[in-house]
Amino acid sequence: MVTYWLLYALAGAVAGVLAGLLGVGGGIVIVPVLSVLFTAQGMPPEYMMQMALGTSLASIMFTSVSSMRAHHRHGAVRWNVVKAIAPGIIVGTLAGSWLASILSSGFLKGFFVFFLYYVSFQMFLNIKPKPSREIPGAKGIFGVGSGIGVISALVGIGGGTLSVPFMTWCNIPMHQAVGTSAAIGFPIALAGTVGYIFGGLGKAGLPGATLGFIYIPALIGLVVCSMLTAPTGAKIAHKLPVAKLKKVFAVFLFIMATRMLLQFF
Repeated sequence: MVTYWLLYALAGAVAGVLAGLLGVGGGIVIVPVLSVLFTAQGMPPEYMMQMALGTSLASIMFTSVSSMRAHHRHGAVRWNVVKAIAPGIIVGTLAGSWLASILSSGFLKGFFVFFLYYVSFQMFLNIKPKPSREIPGAKGIFGVGSGIGVISALVGIGGGTLSVPFMTWCNIPMHQAVGTSAAIGFPIALAGTVGYIFGGLGKAGLPGATLGFIYIPALIGLVVCSMLTAPTGAKIAHKLPVAKLKKVFAVFLFIMATRMLLQFF
């Protein structure tokens, strides 16, 4: 068990840096790592993916706060955007977490693999929509927030891989998009955690030390290190060329997606 605690802590440290650096919440790393560790620990396969997603979102609650504070100190959080998009985010994330509780673990795993490939190609090719628009009105921003929330809940992330491109598309500078995305990650993670807790209550066969679909030992290991390293990632984001780091991260995601895909066969 000590080995797994160390691996949870290591995953949290990496996720924290990425949360601050790229505004991606860290879940894009945490979910595939947890799926591997949970499989090795003999977790029930029918709930393994839901546990990985739920635990990832619970950890992002803490990571996003640490990352958000660091970006706020740099003046990089657009709070008007956060307030406008939060209602849609909460509704969409609750809906997505409920949907995840009734879908099969295999379907969720396949959906996540597809999402990893999408993100890895987007990052490697540095695909950016043309910044030719402004933030939409109340109805538009609610719809966008709902969509980001649903997908974030289904793949256990803080939404940065969707919200950052959206904000740059709306002519928000990159460093502000990353900082604002870190702040948006909190309502996503909070609503997703609540949804996965209630979605897992009463499910037969779940291991001990779980709260719904949240596995507490993994959550503790992830949170302790991710909160320590998230400010480091935020500092790097304001000093280094992120484009090169994105390509390295994209290769890593491609490898992780391929590994998870091979597990189907």
